Amino acid sequence: MINTAEYGNTSWELSVQVDQRDGDEGMRFKLRVKGDLHIGGLMLKLVEKIKAPQDWSDHALWWEQRSCWLLKTHWTLDKYGVQADADLRYTPQHKPLCLQLPNMKTVKLTVSYSAVVFKTVAEICRALNIRRPEELSLLKPPDNLPKKKKMKKDKNPALEDILDMDIFNGGSGGTGERSRVTIAADVIDRWLDSSRSLMEQGIGEHDRLQLRFKYHCFFDLNPKYDAVRITQLYEQARWSILLEEINCTEEEMLMFASLQYHICKMTISTEPLDFSNEPEIDEVEAALSNLEVTLGGKTDRILQRVTVWGHNLFTFFPKSFFCCCFVSYPRPKRLALRSYKEYWFVFKDTTISYYKNKETASGEPIEQLHLRGCEVVPDVNVTDKKFGIKLLLPVADGMSEVYIRCDNETQYAKWKAACTLASKGKTMAYSSYRSEVKNIQSFLQMKSLAPPPGQSAPDLDAMEMNAECFVSPRYTKRYKPKQLTARILEAHQNIASLSLNEAKMRFIHAWQSLAEFGIKYYIVRFRGSKKDELMGISYNRLVRIDMSTGLPVTTWRFANMKQWNVNWEIRQVAIEFDQNVSIAFSCVSCDCKVVHEYIGGYIFLSTRSKDQNETLDEELFHKLTGGQE
Repeated sequence: MINTAEYGNTSWELSVQVDQRDGDEGMRFKLRVKGDLHIGGLMLKLVEKIKAPQDWSDHALWWEQRSCWLLKTHWTLDKYGVQADADLRYTPQHKPLCLQLPNMKTVKLTVSYSAVVFKTVAEICRALNIRRPEELSLLKPPDNLPKKKKMKKDKNPALEDILDMDIFNGGSGGTGERSRVTIAADVIDRWLDSSRSLMEQGIGEHDRLQLRFKYHCFFDLNPKYDAVRITQLYEQARWSILLEEINCTEEEMLMFASLQYHICKMTISTEPLDFSNEPEIDEVEAALSNLEVTLGGKTDRILQRVTVWGHNLFTFFPKSFFCCCFVSYPRPKRLALRSYKEYWFVFKDTTISYYKNKETASGEPIEQLHLRGCEVVPDVNVTDKKFGIKLLLPVADGMSEVYIRCDNETQYAKWKAACTLASKGKTMAYSSYRSEVKNIQSFLQMKSLAPPPGQSAPDLDAMEMNAECFVSPRYTKRYKPKQLTARILEAHQNIASLSLNEAKMRFIHAWQSLAEFGIKYYIVRFRGSKKDELMGISYNRLVRIDMSTGLPVTTWRFANMKQWNVNWEIRQVAIEFDQNVSIAFSCVSCDCKVVHEYIGGYIFLSTRSKDQNETLDEELFHKLTGGQE
């Protein structure tokens, strides 16, 4: 019985459900409280009434109707707005979660359901030994997962096929069947909000989520420290290609297939990963490699005769070189044939100048193209002897395109390396120029289907390979298994000497070089427009795309962004760029918070440097990505 004194004018009865661990049945209690009782006092009062000898330190109060945690223990019930009709749960903050990794295997982890997703992902990555957790996030599985056979009664389907943590010892999962899961369209976003907790987003105990690299900006990949990170990144890249989430040419598909086959062979045949033999990089040497070398005194010229689309020219290294190329504005879709106007191009330091012809190169150029901050996109088909470079140059209203066609692999490697360095504000005198050239040449060699000189063709009858596991469905329909096997093995001869880690890194770098790498698409409507368009978001730019033609209309670089904000009342994103360029759009296929988080996330990642320790500035992340609602 409750006496009259306890029925004060401001007291009322509050119902609280208490969840126990290990599947024990919950209990419900009713407490007589006042509005000025703080949350910590309510929990103390509840534990005293439960009278159960157990550790309650991980428990916290969850408000069902509001879908929020009451974690500020110094706040009162009045401040939170808790009244007699509130349905509260006293529940553990850490609960089991079934997590599908990028290699399509699932582990069960106990994670925080009360911390924001950004913190929970960091906690997961610590458990899995994955550095740079800011690059990853959690997303919901697609709704169209295939249904399993009916299970026995009382059996939890979420706990089926859960793997132990020992899968992280370097296994690639390369020999398994291709997943039958149909990936949801790019315009449907399933990523969780990084600034809210799992419970606040409807994720319950034993639910399934996917852990993926969300931000395609991979910082400081080091085989010595990143064995798990590299393996899972390779797996995400592999499945994105097999499931045709990203387009690639037939030549590129065969290159990826040969690398998968090689990695699969190496994983099965080698000992567990041992990084003790990995060459260590001296700190002084690493620092020197990042310093630009200033050349003084007499400099030798490396003179090379080259041909660009039928025109002879000379190139000079390392200070400057001259080239002739064709310029096209804009380029038609799928390399449709068109006429080009010829100019004489001079590449010096980080600037390209072009002239009417070679004889006028001593005078004023028609125009100068500054490569600092540009995008350098390969346009290569080794089989067809096509070695092209596309330059996306920043201009006031977005980006313009310039196309250069090289005559051979050697010339392409040097030009591509020079353009890449120039885009970063560096010249060919920079110490990494030669290694960049070698890396590009190695990449071209991987794409070549011809066996190395002096090496005989593989014996198909002696080989056992399920070729269909290494290519996307379109190629399994186009070729017979024996034809695919022959082509994969031909391509494999060029990379057969790679170590396991080298092969994974080559695969990742090749994935990053694809034209559509890292672009996430959303349907938007620009201010003043009456039609829907696609907005592509990449790690360094926004791309406006015409939905009817699939062609890019305008590109804006994050480097030229001055500010962006969201009008939460009308759900509109507004962005201001340099030179008084501004855009505004509303999101049709997702909430504007999704696009806001992507933009803010990439801006956050751009602030990282090797000089910093690996402590995340969580406050800055939420400042750049969080909503203002």
